[in-house]
Amino acid sequence: MKKLTTKNRIAPTSFESGQIWKMDGSNLRIGTVGKTLVHYKHYRGDTKRAPISLTGKVALGKFLKANKAILTDE
Repeated sequence: MKKLTTKNRIAPTSFESGQIWKMDGSNLRIGTVGKTLVHYKHYRGDTKRAPISLTGKVALGKFLKANKAILTDE
């Protein structure tokens, strides 16, 4: 009998509405947080006219980790 193994998944970062993540040359502001999806705006530079994007919590966590994002207190 084959033993089933589970994949190691990255624990999702606890996102909350209003969080601002700073990266090199850009900011990411968390909008609405659902059960598995997150609405966010990714600002590049000083412009505040970024479109609203939607992605999964795990994918956004990987993106922030890859870009070495820092959570700010603003």
